[in-house]
Amino acid sequence: VQLQASGGGLVQAGGSLRLSCVVSGITFSSYAMGWYRQAPGKQRELIAAIGSGGHTNYRDSVKGRITISRDNAKNTVYLQMNSLKPEDTAVYYCSIGTYYSGNYYPLGDYWGQGTQVTVSS
Repeated sequence: VQLQASGGGLVQAGGSLRLSCVVSGITFSSYAMGWYRQAPGKQRELIAAIGSGGHTNYRDSVKGRITISRDNAKNTVYLQMNSLKPEDTAVYYCSIGTYYSGNYYPLGDYWGQGTQVTVSS
């Protein structure tokens, strides 16, 4: 299983980025997918998830600014980030997961290399 995240970069506050994560080695359409981020000195946190049927969940701090989507034909999950803030600065990782009782859980230890997002003030 491989996850290849891309699309990060340096952007000014208020700007936008679109992250992509291409997944191989699984039947992509059968799995939920999630985006996590980890800022320096902080724990990795789930910010958005999308089920195999397209249902989405978001962390409160990013609601209204971030949209997760997927293209099963391309084995790719996306994260559109708008109105970026300096506190969004982190390494962003995609994950393979599942939903249980309405909550998203990552499966295995599949994270890929992540992609760095830096938002300047």
